[in-house]
Amino acid sequence: MTATPAKVPMIENRSKAFAAFEWLIALRYLRARRREGFISVIAGFSFVGIMLGVATLIIVLSVMNGFRKELLDKIVGINGHVFVGAIDKPLTDYADLSKALERIPSVLLALPLVEGQALASAQAGAGGVLVRGVREGDIKRIPAIANNIKMGTLDGFSGNSGVVIGKRLAEQLFLRPGDNITLTAPKGAQTAFGTAPRIKTYPVAAIYEIGMSEFDSAFVYMPLEEAQAYFNREGDVSAIELFLANPDRVDEAKAAISTRIERPLFLTDWRQRNKTFFGVLEVERNVMFLILTLIVLVAALNIVSGLIMLVKDKSADIAILRTMGATRGAIMRIFLITGAAIGFVGTFAGFALGTVIALNVENLRAFVSKLTQTNLFPAEFYFLSHLPADVDPREVAVVVGMALLLSLIATLYPAWRAARLDPVEALRYE
Repeated sequence: MTATPAKVPMIENRSKAFAAFEWLIALRYLRARRREGFISVIAGFSFVGIMLGVATLIIVLSVMNGFRKELLDKIVGINGHVFVGAIDKPLTDYADLSKALERIPSVLLALPLVEGQALASAQAGAGGVLVRGVREGDIKRIPAIANNIKMGTLDGFSGNSGVVIGKRLAEQLFLRPGDNITLTAPKGAQTAFGTAPRIKTYPVAAIYEIGMSEFDSAFVYMPLEEAQAYFNREGDVSAIELFLANPDRVDEAKAAISTRIERPLFLTDWRQRNKTFFGVLEVERNVMFLILTLIVLVAALNIVSGLIMLVKDKSADIAILRTMGATRGAIMRIFLITGAAIGFVGTFAGFALGTVIALNVENLRAFVSKLTQTNLFPAEFYFLSHLPADVDPREVAVVVGMALLLSLIATLYPAWRAARLDPVEALRYE
């Protein structure tokens, strides 16, 4: 009898792309063996690098977004969005003009005010402040002030001629509601010897806390009529601040004001007044994004080096697969899966880690500060009393997409080299 020769299993040439055997071989290459330990170490470093790069990008961008949002809310929330100034004559008709401005649909509040610098003093010390004279009804409509009163009350603000001060100023001067604060302005009454400074003492009616140290320590609110007398204003105001429903639509509001108000007015907005400040924040944010992207890029290059070493180590396996019927496309896909698996798993691990830390960054800061007995976020330097973070889903999607793309690109050259390997040459010295 003639013996039937044993059949050698062959890989079907026309197997579908990313077939089960391709995934099986690719995932087996990811498992470390003693002989391939160094390659596994490189893969591990690549995974950790991509994970930390993605997480760091998400955390840093979220914190910088939080900074911008908090600063914008506080700066714009207390200063208004559009500033109306006089051109031809003083704003003595501020009451009627404010009513006309509030009839514009996009304007929520028209706030006439008197502004001036003064020296605030008490027995505990002194400091420069910006005094703002406003009407009682208006100050109660400013959410940043009315919703953040910590001590005292705004009721009877205009009647008792008291002032409203920030919490940090109150702490510096050791003041509470009912205590007296002395304000000294450089320009007072005219005398035979020149202009004498004006010195007057006011009771503290209320104390507010916005959470931004610059405002909590420097702004003093005074009844409008009292401020006009204190700064020698003859029935006029310094400006009228407008609070809009949408701060980003100031151009539309300014166009509506120019159309509806016949009197010549000088208009500026919050973007012009804070252009340099927010411009610096935007530049810093973009630079940090580019710098931290290099972490992901370096980790992707580690994938390249690890896969090249894996291809060299598995050259005999590749040759055997080719002789069994595996196509060049199948070999290329095997190493694409191997490298992409490292990048994809690292990216999503970094996404999870970065998102969790960004959402709890203030709690982590408080824990580390308590553990090290140091203040990691001094309010006098950073303007804010807490560490903010705002996770933007669009930016997170960009970071994750960029990391996945870099990881995929990093696998192309090693996979191409594996597919181009000549089985005869690979097996010649085996």
